[in-house]
Amino acid sequence: MRRGISRNLLVFWFTLLGIGIPAASYDAQQLLPSQALIQPQDLADLLTHSNRPRPTLIYAGFHSLFIGAHIKGAIFAGPDSKPEGIEQLQSVVRNIPRSHAIVIYCGCCPFDKCPNVRPAYSVLRDAGFQNVKVLHIPMNLHADWVEKGYPTTKGAGY
Repeated sequence: MRRGISRNLLVFWFTLLGIGIPAASYDAQQLLPSQALIQPQDLADLLTHSNRPRPTLIYAGFHSLFIGAHIKGAIFAGPDSKPEGIEQLQSVVRNIPRSHAIVIYCGCCPFDKCPNVRPAYSVLRDAGFQNVKVLHIPMNLHADWVEKGYPTTKGAGY
């Protein structure tokens, strides 16, 4: 009972602050299939040392964090904890073939608490995308990507 009240209060405060976590659809503890996850080192290797086709990188988080630092080549399409973010994500992927590789990520907070990647993953899978991966960022993008020297850029551009 207490846990339900705490979650409801959290959703209420996020809603007041404009963060907008949909109470009915968001569950940070929702497990993603292990085959849906890609580790930072593996993605960095794919982006810098591979002849394989490059996946479409989609940032499903907050715009201010995207401007601060994002994976080089990523497209902004979030935050996907909000209906507007989901709409933007759907717009971004509208012309991408359903078999094309997509990697979505956020990195705003520890992975198990991220409000954005799970809704983005679900929307893409429900839309018929067959090769969707979620970048597993244990702590945050800065600690798990930027500080490791992986391909990063700043600003609103891609």
